[in-house]
Amino acid sequence: MRGSTVHVTLSHPDTGWNHYADGWEVRAQDGQALGLRVLAHPHVDEQPFTRSLLLDVPDGVEALLIRARCGRDGWGDQVFVLPLE
Repeated sequence: MRGSTVHVTLSHPDTGWNHYADGWEVRAQDGQALGLRVLAHPHVDEQPFTRSLLLDVPDGVEALLIRARCGRDGWGDQVFVLPLE
């Protein structure tokens, strides 16, 4: 297992407290949850924005799957695949 910091840049049409990106998750290719970054407030005037998460990546994981969540609409359909060296 190795410690890794993941930096994720999101762009979302935040309009305020009723509609904003409220988090993103990192999973291994087998679906194992590795981390969740909760976003505690809207980023109306800060688009795109970058946040980081420190997580432990198990040995043998070759790529990370990253997906964002919206407080109003739920988990997004887009999954970003981050290959690991």
